[in-house]
Amino acid sequence: MTHSPVLFQEVMDALQPRAGGRYLDVTAGGGGHAVGVLERSGPDGRLMGTDADPQAVERVTERLRPFGGRAVVARGWIDDAAAMATTAGMTPLDGILADLGLSSYQLAEAERGFAFMREGPLDMRFSAGEGHEPTAAPLVNRAELDELVGWLRAYGEIENPRRVAEAILGARPITTTTQLRDIVAGVARSGRRQRIHPATLVFQALRIVVNDELGRLQRALPDLIAALAPGGRLAVITFHSLEDRMVKVAFREAAIERTAIPGFGSDQVEQAAAVTLVTHKPIEPTEAEIEANPRARSAHLRVVEKR
Repeated sequence: MTHSPVLFQEVMDALQPRAGGRYLDVTAGGGGHAVGVLERSGPDGRLMGTDADPQAVERVTERLRPFGGRAVVARGWIDDAAAMATTAGMTPLDGILADLGLSSYQLAEAERGFAFMREGPLDMRFSAGEGHEPTAAPLVNRAELDELVGWLRAYGEIENPRRVAEAILGARPITTTTQLRDIVAGVARSGRRQRIHPATLVFQALRIVVNDELGRLQRALPDLIAALAPGGRLAVITFHSLEDRMVKVAFREAAIERTAIPGFGSDQVEQAAAVTLVTHKPIEPTEAEIEANPRARSAHLRVVEKR
């Protein structure tokens, strides 16, 4: 199986890899972006790749082996990556990439529970069973109605979360991906004129809860910006509106100049903006890329540069 890195050329243009540079790929996945950075930063550019998925770590380690000591790969969540890079002596960094999408490998492995086209257990853990995170199964089978409705509304943004949640509660216990898919298909509307299967958004919501994706992203962004060298860039690829909104807000907050306000207390101190917005609007894939790789259709790339 091959994994096509999304927005590859756009990421290379954004990070501008150079000889001697130091780079961090916090969601190394299939390793495609990492290879591109290492090739363009030769002969002595270095890259650290991290991923919460131990299978991805093994895969990327093997793929980057030809680059020898210029590449190091370690297992870790996105909100630990900046600290891991510091410990490894890689900071300050000239470029950081966070590609928040699922890899083709994760979707293809039915036993991981990320996809619903083939039957598999309700797992959905990025950690692939090596962490202590609960799988999706106990969340689906033990959650109270209001809790389940809250997840579906907040993280799936579906139009009729209570109806879906009631159908799930009425069918419990639910143990497989296809079982959950069929339950949802009977009652849900995607709210996007059926461009996607209605179960897609339910699976998205549960995956976000299982892996604390938005919480980890929110904690990670300030640390990643702080880990950049002056002139270094942070590029983030998102795949749904919740992630994109969080990145947009965090980037704009970091780009604001703050000045002292007389008479409003000593805590109101002057502070220069941490970053400059490289992209004021997200970069989207071309029609040609979407045709070649349909999974790229919802990708959005945002970039900031450290002042």
